[in-house]
Amino acid sequence: MFRQSARIYDAVYSWKDYAGEAARVHELVQARKPGAATLLDVACGTGKHLAELCRWYRCEGLDLDADLLAVARERLPDVSLHEGDMRDFDLGRRFDAVTCLFSSIGYLMTVEALEAALAGMARHLEPGGVLVVEPWLSPEGVRIPHVGAVFVDEPELKIARVNTIEVDGRTSSFDFHYLVGTPERVEHFVEHHELALFTREEHLAAFRAAGLEVEHDEEGLMGRGLYIGVAQA
Repeated sequence: MFRQSARIYDAVYSWKDYAGEAARVHELVQARKPGAATLLDVACGTGKHLAELCRWYRCEGLDLDADLLAVARERLPDVSLHEGDMRDFDLGRRFDAVTCLFSSIGYLMTVEALEAALAGMARHLEPGGVLVVEPWLSPEGVRIPHVGAVFVDEPELKIARVNTIEVDGRTSSFDFHYLVGTPERVEHFVEHHELALFTREEHLAAFRAAGLEVEHDEEGLMGRGLYIGVAQA
């Protein structure tokens, strides 16, 4: 789904405080499992969170998008990165912590898929391990009508990304219009994204169904909240 934008993804999200967010995740994990040393980042994207989390953990990553993983592999040549679907992956080992950040969980379009993914993440936790999930918006949290824009102004890269939001039932959809300029050319393309609007109760129920004790942090890393689950010791 990021086939055309993968190569400029990091430029578009250059405003994001990956270092600060990773430090907060580290605090949350260590508070619940002191001495945690291994971590799996599910939906790791281009590996920006992983690059920071590697300061404290022996890390691995998983993502469904091969184009984003290609960028991550360039950034993190010494980190094991796996191409796979969060709904049914099996790496054959466990970690002290598992993360799924930047609202990637919203790309699961049904409650059944949400439950399957969280169950899979829970199966990859060591006893007492910690699962940190950053959700997408809730049904009451999405605001329409809305227009969003991101602009990048670098010496040899200019980007304008503009989008509106449409809501159909429990699905939010976006057509991201990109205008990208380099010294070689200017191009325009559109990427379509759909994310489910899960309720807080649906998230909490999915964590509990996976056998995890769960708490909800209202603010989270960037105002979207966090769900923090702990496996039985």
